[in-house]
Formats: sequence, structure tokens, C-alpha cells
Amino acid sequence: MKDWMKLARGIALLTQFGLSLVTPLLLCVGICWWLTVRRGAPGWVFIPGFFLGLGGSFATARRLYLSVTQKEKESRKKKRGISFNSHD
Repeated sequence: MKDWMKLARGIALLTQFGLSLVTPLLLCVGICWWLTVRRGAPGWVFIPGFFLGLGGSFATARRLYLSVTQKEKESRKKKRGISFNSHD
């Protein structure tokens, strides 16, 4: 039963990570599409929109990476225990 829970948790995290990376890009490109269709903006608006969306995706990936490494560091500290000569 624990293996199934680990598998379900991994799939949920992977899905959440994928959606977190794709959403900023799709949102920026969608806003650019709306600007070109509804407001008559030129087509070059897609270029900065694409790069802004990629920047948002990279920021999300960095934040997720930092949170995962922080959790791993905390779990290693808990496993190691507290000793007299620990300076962390």
C-alpha cells in the first residue's frame, strides 16, 4: 500500500510541476493573442510575451528547486540528530 501512495504522490507532484511550468507561458501568449486580436496590437508582441512567459516558468522552477532542497536539508538534519559538536 505504501508503494501505491508513493507512486500517487509522485504523479501528483509531477503533474503540479508540469502545470506550474506551462501556465505562465500559456498565460503570456494568451494575453498577447488577445492583444493582437481584440486590440489590434502588432504581431511582434508575441516575442516579448514568449520570453516573459519563459522567465515566469524559470522563476517557478527555481522556487520549486529551492523548496525541495530545503526540505531535503531539513530531513537530513532530523535523521542525523543533534550532537555536541554540531555547528549547523
